[in-house]
Amino acid sequence: MQNKRIVIAAGTGFIGSSFVEYFGESNDIIILTRHARPSSGRIRYEQWDGAHPGNWIHALEDADLLINLTGKSVNCRYNASNKKAIVNSRVNATRALGAAILTLKNPPKVWINAGSATIYRHAEDRPMDEFNGEIENDFSVQVCKLWEQSFNSITLPRTRKIILRIGITLGWKPGGVMQPYLNLIKAGLGGHQGSGKQMYTWIHITDVCRMVAWLYENDALSGVFNCTAPHPVTNKVFMKTLRHAAGYRFGLPAPVPLLKAGAMLIGTEAELLLKSRWVLPARATREGFTFQFPELAGACSDILAHLPRSAYHLF
Repeated sequence: MQNKRIVIAAGTGFIGSSFVEYFGESNDIIILTRHARPSSGRIRYEQWDGAHPGNWIHALEDADLLINLTGKSVNCRYNASNKKAIVNSRVNATRALGAAILTLKNPPKVWINAGSATIYRHAEDRPMDEFNGEIENDFSVQVCKLWEQSFNSITLPRTRKIILRIGITLGWKPGGVMQPYLNLIKAGLGGHQGSGKQMYTWIHITDVCRMVAWLYENDALSGVFNCTAPHPVTNKVFMKTLRHAAGYRFGLPAPVPLLKAGAMLIGTEAELLLKSRWVLPARATREGFTFQFPELAGACSDILAHLPRSAYHLF
């Protein structure tokens, strides 16, 4: 993609900043954010609250691509207040963007709305894809369902709409999951979590960026796409692969009671580590998308190559 106008709602986090790095040199990027900042090169910022109309609406006029990443982090305790904020932040932003687009003379050509691969049930028996995946009704699944329903309820005849169900995204920029895992490994705690049998559905951030570009460029594609690597692994294999890439042979495992106690202490939920997400990118594969990092070992090696040695070694 070159010389396109790309609007990223909530583009300052881990995935958003990675999009800016990937697309920013060759395209005009407008980031909708709660905390506006000065423009830099082809990147500028517009303030919005993720719920109400404002001057940010003009940023969508003549846009080639809108990417919506808005949503409160699920890395928190699932109390009533946080649950409400997790749902509302996603639903309200999606509705606000949809309402804004309806007012435009030249609306975005493509709207990619983030979703999550955690929409599928806990699965240790078989993989889930866009065609045969089973969706149940725990809290994280309810969030995903409401998020997608808010997006699907918006009819935009001149905007091609895509939901991207993103797996656990691995990359080197701050705010992602890799540094916490590497901190565990450095502390000697890099063994499997829980039974280690739960499936770990992952994707390299470069392939997330590449899939976004691919979806934009293929005019016939719309609807739901799983944005996950084609070879998910168990949690035990994930931790072992990452340890080996970082140069560690051993790591103590964390049993379920310890994970639950630790999650409570640091204000998060053990489910984030214990749910078995076994998701395959069936639609993307069938439509011809090829992954730069289909295997975990190559993904881990590439990410560590972008980090200083101090990020994963004590000395």
